[in-house]
Amino acid sequence: MTGTSEYGLGPFTFPRGWFMVAGSEEVTSKPIGVRYFGQDLVLYRGESGKAYMVEAYCPHMGTHLAHNTRSYVVRDGQHVEGESIRCPYHAWRFGPDGKCNEIPYSPGPIPAAAKLGTWKLVERYNCLFTWYDAEGGEPYFDLPEIPEWEDPQFVHWQVDQLGTLPCHPVEVLDNMADVGHLGPVHGGPSIYFHNEISGTVCRQRQGGTHRTIESGDLLETNTFYTGPGILISYFNGNDGMMFITHTPVDDGVIKGWHAFLYKSPNQVATAEDVQIARIAQASSLDAFAQDFEIWGAKRPCLNPLAVAGDGAFGKVRQWYKQFYNPRAQEAKFHALANGFWPVRGLPSENQRVA
Repeated sequence: MTGTSEYGLGPFTFPRGWFMVAGSEEVTSKPIGVRYFGQDLVLYRGESGKAYMVEAYCPHMGTHLAHNTRSYVVRDGQHVEGESIRCPYHAWRFGPDGKCNEIPYSPGPIPAAAKLGTWKLVERYNCLFTWYDAEGGEPYFDLPEIPEWEDPQFVHWQVDQLGTLPCHPVEVLDNMADVGHLGPVHGGPSIYFHNEISGTVCRQRQGGTHRTIESGDLLETNTFYTGPGILISYFNGNDGMMFITHTPVDDGVIKGWHAFLYKSPNQVATAEDVQIARIAQASSLDAFAQDFEIWGAKRPCLNPLAVAGDGAFGKVRQWYKQFYNPRAQEAKFHALANGFWPVRGLPSENQRVA
């Protein structure tokens, strides 16, 4: 696997930002093991229904807190008590703050070192997100807002789990500038295309035919990343919205999800609209799978061999580097990447002829 250092992105192995870790329906009172950012972790819900993500291994003797079915801690329903999780080996119990709050067989004081690492979790849009920062800083930009989520005209999505892919996330980010693949891969070359970069947001605006989604009709998209791991793409103004997230598992490995928010023709979506929404989401997933298949089989592209007519790969990668470098250097990368970036030989949105 080719890692971050080989791409020359910066000193941090994983980018800073908000990342999806699970669909809401995946996380229950039965703890599950996951792996992100090179670390084994555990997700579970307390009795309140709130979800938590903690370090996977008990500090006592290194037991994995989720990978057990035979211990009587699990069989007797003591694995999760209140908002706390018990180790299936010796029944040490840890609260949502990570601190051990009970050692059943020990009358002495609980050691200060009896503590799990904990992760910030936000539940929104039927998804669970965490904040990652190698420097340990608090979030300084928000999750993207999706006001349509509260509009009854829109049908809520069911999240598609895409699994893991042996691909560095920078290869996925390259898609933001990759105007040249739209014709060969999706059957619809762009009639206009440009990038807009500002701070922690990287945007692509384009229009063209799209055989997978629109059966050859014009598809105009407003696509943007808010930070390095969450993409939103509005179709034809606000007819629908594609949602894609990818999260580092290890250096050079990602896990991905896809969803689609469908706008029904009715003020309040009907049961029939829900069925149409599922068809629309399947079409959106089919389009994204065309990219996903290529990323999973290509060799690493450490430096794109750009030609006239390619998009602003260099600017997008400069934008992406801010998340792999100390926050104190953020302004440097903004100065290099911020701006309006057209494609040579192709009109931008405001230059196109209707």
